[in-house]
Amino acid sequence: MSIKQFIDKYALALAMVIGATGFPLFRHLTPALPVLIGLMLFFTFCKVNPLDLRLHRWHWFVLCAQLLLTAGVYYGAVATCRYLNVDMEDTMIISEGLMMCFLMPTATAAPIIAGKLGGSIQNLTTFTLLSNIATALIVPVFFPLVHPEGQLPLVTEMLFILQRVAPLLLLPFFAAWLLRLGYDGWQRHQGSDRRFVLSRTWAQVPFYLWAGSLVILMGHITWTLLNAEYSWWALTVLFIGSLIACLAQYKLGQWIGFHNPAPSKGKEYEDVVINPAAVPTTMSGVSRITAGQAFGQKNTTLGIWMCQVFLNPLSAIAPAAYIIWQNAFNSAQLYQAAMVKKQ
Repeated sequence: MSIKQFIDKYALALAMVIGATGFPLFRHLTPALPVLIGLMLFFTFCKVNPLDLRLHRWHWFVLCAQLLLTAGVYYGAVATCRYLNVDMEDTMIISEGLMMCFLMPTATAAPIIAGKLGGSIQNLTTFTLLSNIATALIVPVFFPLVHPEGQLPLVTEMLFILQRVAPLLLLPFFAAWLLRLGYDGWQRHQGSDRRFVLSRTWAQVPFYLWAGSLVILMGHITWTLLNAEYSWWALTVLFIGSLIACLAQYKLGQWIGFHNPAPSKGKEYEDVVINPAAVPTTMSGVSRITAGQAFGQKNTTLGIWMCQVFLNPLSAIAPAAYIIWQNAFNSAQLYQAAMVKKQ
């Protein structure tokens, strides 16, 4: 096994261990997270020409399910905690943490994992863009309602959150598009028919940025767990609840994709370097994999950052636990896909 193969296989597990053990150092790098998030999105959006993006029926079904479950889980958790006479602090931590497990947009590394499983990278990249735009619009409206500061008018608080979230999620898209337009325009000016294509080496960058951000996140979460006062009961609920949320979203996404298949797989589907697990199959099978990753694999870096900045900081324990569950689930899927391909 080469060094690159070893890193590709164990990068996320190593990142979690390094971050947890080196938390005195890595927790101080938290201010770098918005930059890493922006770069992950930039390289993801560079992979697909916006003019080639096509919205399919499962995109809208998954997005609607995500938004409905976000609100339903939050208000359901609040009602349940009040019925059980849980104190206000724990109620806030549990409800906001479980809500974030559903609100987080699709991970920028999700198209890479989907490609390794035989899904459509192009269709998932389209949904990644849609998911991030929806998050940029929903978060400024929803957060002030569930976690009001009490010192700012509602509209002022919405605008404040919009100013923090929207540039982080939308600027990488426009930067990638302008880069593409500028490169294509220069090539036409030179009399060439070459078009902007992100090399396969650079296409893997979001995966390594994700691993780097995971080191910082685990350092910050470990420090929080060791120094903050919290209820072990609330912590247990967040760990179990995030596991249920993870499995439910993967399975619901797979069900939606299977019953609402996209009509096309994307130009890259048959390229064994980009999509090594691709095999001749039905669009229902391809969309099942793609929608499952779209719904289940979350941008936990962004989720933890939003919890730390806009919600109760301890609610970030839920998306932090989600990291463990989604990586375990993805590892199991990749192992199963490798076994099937050997047969």
